[in-house]
This record gives sequence, C-alpha cells and structure tokens, in this order.
Amino acid sequence: MKFDELGLSPEILRAVHDAGYTEPTPIQQQAIPVVLQGLDLMGGAQTGTGKTAGFVLPMLQRLSRHANASSSPARHPVRALILAPTRELAMQVHESVRTYSKHLPLRSVCVYGGVDIKPQTAELKEGREIVVATPGRLLDHVQQKSVSFNFVEVLVLDEADRMLDMGFIPDIKRILAMLPKERQSLLFSATFSEEIKKLADVMLKSPQLIEVARRNTVSETISHRLHMVAADHKRHLLLHLLRDPSMTQALVFVGTKFGTSRLASWLERQGVNADAIHGDKSQQQRTEALEAFKAGRARVLVATDVAARGLDIDDLPHVINYELPHTAEDYIHRIGRTGRAGKKGDAISLVAPEEKGRLADIERLIKFKIEQVEAEGFDAGAIPADAGERDRGGRGERGGRGHGHPHREREHHGPKVPVRLPETSAHLPTVPTVPTVPSVPRPPKASAKVGFDASQPYEPAPEAVALAAEKAEAPPRRPVRPVAALLGGLGKK
Repeated sequence: MKFDELGLSPEILRAVHDAGYTEPTPIQQQAIPVVLQGLDLMGGAQTGTGKTAGFVLPMLQRLSRHANASSSPARHPVRALILAPTRELAMQVHESVRTYSKHLPLRSVCVYGGVDIKPQTAELKEGREIVVATPGRLLDHVQQKSVSFNFVEVLVLDEADRMLDMGFIPDIKRILAMLPKERQSLLFSATFSEEIKKLADVMLKSPQLIEVARRNTVSETISHRLHMVAADHKRHLLLHLLRDPSMTQALVFVGTKFGTSRLASWLERQGVNADAIHGDKSQQQRTEALEAFKAGRARVLVATDVAARGLDIDDLPHVINYELPHTAEDYIHRIGRTGRAGKKGDAISLVAPEEKGRLADIERLIKFKIEQVEAEGFDAGAIPADAGERDRGGRGERGGRGHGHPHREREHHGPKVPVRLPETSAHLPTVPTVPTVPSVPRPPKASAKVGFDASQPYEPAPEAVALAAEKAEAPPRRPVRPVAALLGGLGKK
C-alpha cells in the first residue's frame, strides 16, 4: 500500500514525499483511515513504528478545512491538543507536525517546562490551531488564561503509560474536564495496564482498538544479551565494551541523575567522548547534548529514564542498560531507542547479582529468557582491588568525598604510653596548723529612728491616720472629659 491510497490531501502527500516516505507502516495503515472517519482510537504500538505520523497526518487532514492565512488571532483558535510526557517527546512530535504541515497554512506551537514561559504565551496569544504540550506547563498557561480549549476538536494522548509512570494522570484528568464533550480522542501507549484502561474508559467513546504487536512485547529486530558482573566492576566492563571498534555509538541508561553525571565524567577521564542528559539539566543543556549525540560529536550518551521517551535517533545501533530499571515496562521503553523502523538493534544489560529480581520481572514481561554471555577479553580479576577507591577519590562507593584526594587515617595526638603521676601532695612541705580564734558577735546596729522597736508589730502614727481620714472626706474630682471618637476615644452619648 502507498500513501496515495489512504485518501490524504495533495498538500499532505507532497510533504510526506518530501520527507522521503512512500509506503506507510502497519500502524499507519490501520490508524489513518480510522482517524479520518472521526472515530476514537486506542492504539498499542512500540516506539519506532511510525505512530506519530499515524495520528499527525489524518489530524492535519481533518483540520485543513480551518486553514487560513489571516493574521487575526480569532481566526486561529486551538483546534487540536497533543499531550506528551516529556519535553523531548513533545519537541519530536512538534517537529513532525511542522514537517507534514509545511504546505498548509496551519499554525502550531510546542509548550513545555524548563524554559521561559513568556515566548510561549506570546505565540499562544497570536493564535495556534495545534498545541503540543506537556501537562504541567499547559496547566501553567491555563492558570495565566493564555490558552482556551473552547474549539478543540481533536485530543491526542501520546505515551499514556509513561504519563502514568510520571504521575501525570491527575493533571490529565484536570485537562480533560476543560475540553468540549464533543471531540475526537486518540490514545497511544506502548504498554497497557489496568490504570491505562480506566483512563481510556473516561477519555474515549467506543474506541477502535489497534495493535500492531502483542502487548508488552519488544521489537523482533532487537537482539538481547546480558553480562553478569559485580556492581563495582560495571564501569570497567562498560569501558571494555566501548573499546570495541564495532560499537560506534551507544545510549547508556543509568538509574539516578547523580549516577548519570558521575559515569559520564568517568568515561571522559578514560578518553571516551561522552555526555549526560537527565532531568536536572536545563532544556538548553539537554538539547545541546542530544544534538551532539545525533550529529556524532558525542560517541556515548548517558541518560536516565526521563530521556527514554522522545529520543528519536536514526540508526542508533546499541542501547546499554548500565543498571536495570526498577519497572519492567521501562526496559521496553529503553531498548525501543534502537531497532527503529525495522532496522537492527542491540540491547546489552549489565546485571549485578543483587539485580536478579529485576531481571526475572523483565523476562516474565517479555516472555523469553535473555541470553547470558561472557564478555570476551574482560577479566574482572585483573582490576586492581583499589581501582574503585581511586576512581571515586580514595573512599568507598558511598562514603567518598569525590575530590580526588587520597584518604589518610586521622592522626591521634597525645602520649603514646600512659604516664604515672606522683602521689598527691607528696612533694609539698608540711605546714603547721594554726588554731582558730572564736568569732566575737557584733553589737546590733542602732535604729535610725529613736523609740522604734523592730521586735514589735507595726502601728501607724496618729498623724498619718488623721491625714488619711481627711483625704477620704474630700469631694470627688471632676470626671475626665471623654476624647472624641475620631481620636480613638468613645463617642458622645
């Protein structure tokens, strides 16, 4: 089947041919006719199968009737909303929208966090028919009243399982409540769980189910193998694998942001051109690292799972799991970066003994055993016992300070042997005892007032009693004049 047979407009077909595509993939063959009919769709497809074009092309076809060259923002309300879990995936989808709509006067914008919100607000106020966004930043624009969903006709939720993993489902439900009830909704996910099914029940109306492969399966073009290795020797085994001339480029996944940066720095010190990408890096740093890897300037890209989605790299030959993911489904998403569009790919996992439980979960999900292979030419016994200590700055894996200084034991100051002190007062001369003199009692002080006896109870003088009586018989004083209410007093009665 050719794209010309799918009923797409000449402008869209010209853009598809300009991109070098002539035959649709299986997911495109099934999804495009369904979306053109205006039906809701629930699609199960692995990454790299062309599902982005499977919903972008028919969406553009349906929106083409609204295309116009007017400069008025009122002529360009939001007609389609595409939600993606990560910045990288949102940028990738937006690039596809721009590629296939270049011959149509339709406007689009990509909205994501980590960058200044003002340029995005300015574009939204100018009017955009297609909005590609991450949920968090889209809600920021909703709060600022810079976007309206009154005219939305198409909603696309891409990588729904990743949305669930990242905790975006509450945000998704908030956005769904703002959209018109009469709309077309499309949901795509590489894996399906009970939570995804519940979301589909809320979001979709009588959806058409399309699956180009069995659920929770991996591409048949990817070869899998694992190497059992102690955790302390993983980096040395990775370096040994990267020294193979056939490994031209590799995407390495690590479980934590700190571990990602540390491994990339260590590879750089070993002479390997490596870069890191993770959530703590700014959007500009992540974009630069990804572009350097795509252009071949960086041979190794060390990444966390946040980058497992949206990395669209042509002809990526190798994916290495430096650490196995905690969730078995993430293994499918990681290795989906290779073997795209029917090309061959290689997935390598470095498994420590304490990760065997995670390995069993992965094999249970993909329904086959991963082949265990011995790394040729790698001898863990040849690694010096203190190599890990030196690599981490002279201390242990967790206790090191990471400054590269050798650790020295604390020097204890003080005497090396106990010192015997002399007997108490043995060296002092004997002083004769002086007899004490009994103290003489002092005479009592004379009273300041003659005739006053301190031992008797106090009685006031007759003069004081008479003066108190006179004060009691005196007329009362004139009452104080009240202060005006404006000055803080009471009002006049």
